[in-house]
Amino acid sequence: MTTAIQPGTGTPAEDQQVLKVSKEGDTGGKASLIVKIGLTAICIAWLLPVVGLLINSFRSRDAQLNSGWWSIVKNPFDSTVWTLSNYTQVLGENASGTNMGRAFINSFIVTVPATVIPILIAAFAAYAFTFMEWRGRDVMFVIIVALLVVPNQVALVPLLKLYGALGMNNTFAAVWLAHIGFGMPLAVYILRNYMAGLPKAIIESAKIDGASHFTTFWKLIIPMSTPALASFAIFQFLWVWNDLLVALIFLGRGDNTILTVALQGLQGQTGQGRELIPAAGFVAIVVPILVFLSLQRYFIRGMTSGAVKG
Repeated sequence: MTTAIQPGTGTPAEDQQVLKVSKEGDTGGKASLIVKIGLTAICIAWLLPVVGLLINSFRSRDAQLNSGWWSIVKNPFDSTVWTLSNYTQVLGENASGTNMGRAFINSFIVTVPATVIPILIAAFAAYAFTFMEWRGRDVMFVIIVALLVVPNQVALVPLLKLYGALGMNNTFAAVWLAHIGFGMPLAVYILRNYMAGLPKAIIESAKIDGASHFTTFWKLIIPMSTPALASFAIFQFLWVWNDLLVALIFLGRGDNTILTVALQGLQGQTGQGRELIPAAGFVAIVVPILVFLSLQRYFIRGMTSGAVKG
């Protein structure tokens, strides 16, 4: 016995009319001219400060103080305006005595552990909240998520006193623990919501095959959660790399100074290093830009996963 599937339920004329309407109304995801113009304007406005920062980083002190960066349009080939001295001083010796090269390395020393450690801990916690049954699981998850609304600034003074009592001030460990604690609620929230959308059949199959929770977590959940892990890695890396307040309080100035703190002190007490700020700022933003561009394909997947079901 065979069953014929008809393409339409009405008359042929009605079916053709429906197909015609659907084709005419289907825009194929194309943006209108107004939308394209608006997005172009937003992109230009967003890029203008970066372009100005880059241009000023190659201009001399007198040129920066006497005219805006847009003045190069009149005479872009004026050799008295352009100089590489700013980058030479930023990456070497300068009047303020700030070692930007050492600060650049210190920023990596602070940022990498403060990004990797909370991801690992939050991944274990998210797995427990998603795939393990235990008393008080939902209540604990709500408490952790509620910490997102608590301002980080309220914990700075208690932490400073605690670190002082333990002799941890001005150490990398103090900054690591602060960033791990502040970033953990968001990490658990993002990863738990992502893992909740993973196919439960895969987890059940692993249980039937005798896989332990750790094996299931490490060989199945972690590879499937790469977009969510990369999304939080971008958030955490940018936050820690660009942080000034936490590093200034717990590290201060000295041998452990990071890039943002060194950038703040580069100008000096009398403003003698003002012309170096654009060059130092552009050096500071290169790494975050590279991190975002390298992980952006995972970022969109991690943020939109679970938003549409079915």
